[in-house]
Amino acid sequence: MFNLKSLQRNKTVKYGVPMLLLVVGGSFGLREFTQIRYDAQKIRRKLDPSLEAKVNVQRQSTVLQEEYEKMKELNLEEWKNIRGPRPWEDSREYQEQQRTRQDRED
Repeated sequence: MFNLKSLQRNKTVKYGVPMLLLVVGGSFGLREFTQIRYDAQKIRRKLDPSLEAKVNVQRQSTVLQEEYEKMKELNLEEWKNIRGPRPWEDSREYQEQQRTRQDRED
């Protein structure tokens, strides 16, 4: 009985042990919760097998030399820079303006 009362009065037992349990237990708890998060992200990232096969084929077939050949064939002399709509502008209205300008120029 004497030992129990002396332990209850001891500041290390009263404050230190619960704090240590909170820190160590919190570490393990956070590890479990973050693992759930990463597992959920992996599930969301999984693609349909047929779509994944198409994506992989496209990645493998693209070669730098082929892209260079495509760029050589482009006519860059007639290229025109067209400004996109601002966030406060109506995009449909702006697209119509661009189309009418382009029709007048042609």
